[in-house]
Amino acid sequence: MTKITIYSTRTCGYCKALKSYLSERNIEYEEKMADQSQELAAELYRLSGQLGVPFTIITKDDGGEEKVLGFDRPKINDILGIN
Repeated sequence: MTKITIYSTRTCGYCKALKSYLSERNIEYEEKMADQSQELAAELYRLSGQLGVPFTIITKDDGGEEKVLGFDRPKINDILGIN
């Protein structure tokens, strides 16, 4: 099963839009709040090379990962096979 992890912050409007978009389509995700933990902020930086949010990691069934910075709806749709 595809696993989705979203790094976000409480004040990020694009994060809220992304989470709402996925929830409306009954797509489950794990949220990591980078503004509530120094460790998560460091993890976000290590994985993405920056601190911008939302930062989404989509892990496919075969173990391959796709990383998406920002709420890039066309890219997310393509990765998840959403029309």
